[in-house]
Amino acid sequence: MKEFKHISVTETAALQAEGKVVIADIRDEQSFAAAHIDGAYHLTNGSLVGFMQQFEFEQPVVVVCYHGNSSQGAAQYLAQQGFEQVYSMDGGFESWRSQLPFVSDSGA
Repeated sequence: MKEFKHISVTETAALQAEGKVVIADIRDEQSFAAAHIDGAYHLTNGSLVGFMQQFEFEQPVVVVCYHGNSSQGAAQYLAQQGFEQVYSMDGGFESWRSQLPFVSDSGA
C-alpha cells in the first residue's frame, strides 16, 4: 500500500476492540499526557525508529492527531515506509474525545 486511507472514530474503535490495530498518536507530549486513546503509541520523531522496529509492516496502523489533518501526512509517510494498512482517523482525537472513553496520564 502506497497510500493511506481514511477511517472513522467508530471504525477505529471497532478495530481496536478486536485487537487488530495499533493507534499511533502524533500529538505533542503534553497533549498526549493530558489525554489519549487507551493503548495508543505516542509516535514522535524520537520514537519513530522504535515504532518501526516494534511493529510489523503487516500490522494495521491508525494515525491520530488533534483534528485529523496532520495525521494524513504522517499516515502517508508510514505507508511510504512500507506499512501495508495505514489509516488517518477523521476528526482526530477531539472527535474521539467527544464520543468515546480515553485515558489520562495526568489524572485529569
